[in-house]
Amino acid sequence: MTHTEGRKPIVAGIDPDPGKRTALAWAADEADRRHLPLLLVLAQNVPTPGYRPAGGRPSWEEWNEALHATGDRVLKEAVAFVESRHPRVRVSGLLAEGHPAWVLREQAQNATEIVLGSWRLSALQELFTSAAVALPLIAHAPCPVVVVPESEHITQQPPYFVVGVDGSPHSAAAVDFAFEEAALRGAVLRALYVWHPPRFGVLDEDAAVQECRRLLSETVAGRTAAHPEVALHHEVVQGHPVQVLAKASEHALGLVVGTRGHGGFTGMLLGSVSQGVLHHACCPVITVPHAHDQ
Repeated sequence: MTHTEGRKPIVAGIDPDPGKRTALAWAADEADRRHLPLLLVLAQNVPTPGYRPAGGRPSWEEWNEALHATGDRVLKEAVAFVESRHPRVRVSGLLAEGHPAWVLREQAQNATEIVLGSWRLSALQELFTSAAVALPLIAHAPCPVVVVPESEHITQQPPYFVVGVDGSPHSAAAVDFAFEEAALRGAVLRALYVWHPPRFGVLDEDAAVQECRRLLSETVAGRTAAHPEVALHHEVVQGHPVQVLAKASEHALGLVVGTRGHGGFTGMLLGSVSQGVLHHACCPVITVPHAHDQ
C-alpha cells in the first residue's frame, strides 16, 4: 500500500465474524480523527469460520481458493462498513496468509497504530485466542497497540482516559499518547501512579508515597502546556496495579499503559500485571512502546 505524503496508516486486524465490529468501528473513528489512512488486515492460517465444504472434502487447491474467496468477501464487507461510517477515510484491505500475530507484527513496522478486538473468555480460552495475538504483538510492535473488547462498554460523562504512570520512560511515552487521545476526544485525563507496598512493608510509608507523587508530577510536567485544552487529574493510589487500573478505567474511553516499566508495572507486557490489565479492563487498552524500543 502506498502511503500518501508519508502518512503511516492505522492498521486494524479484522475478525472474520461480521458480528464483531467494535474494534473496526474504533479504528475507523481513530483514522477519521487523526486524518490517517486505514488498512484492514485479515490473516488466514486456518479455515475461515462459516466455511463448510459441500460434497465431501475438497482438494487443497479448491479449499485454498474457497478460503481466499471467503476472505475477500469479509474484507469487502469491512471496507464497506468503514466507508459508510466515515466516507472521508481512505480505506483499503489486505488478505494475508499466516498467523495473525506474525502478520500484524509485520504491518506494525509501518503503522501509526495497530487495532484489534478481544472478547470475554475464560483465562484458558483467552490464552489460545485473542491474547495469543495481542500479547506477542504488543511485546514486539514498534507502535501503539489498541485492544478493543467486543463486550458492551458504557462510558461516563464527562468522557475521560486513564493512563498508568510509574516514573519510567515507557510510562512517559504512554502519557504523551494519552494526552494526544484526550485532546482528540475532548476528554479529561486521569494519570494514576499505583503504589503496591512491598510484602514486608517499608520503614517510612509517607516518604514512599511522597516519592511516588514526585515521580508522577515529573512525568506529567510540561505536557499540560502542549495540551492546555486537556483537563488533567493525577493521583497516587495504593493497591494492586491490575485491580486499581481496571477499576479506574471501568467507564473510561481507554486505558493507556507503557509496555515496560518498574515499580507498579514491573516487567514486559507478558508479565502478570500487564496481562491482567488486558484481561480485566472493560475499556480499550492502549499499550505504548518507549521511543528507544521503536
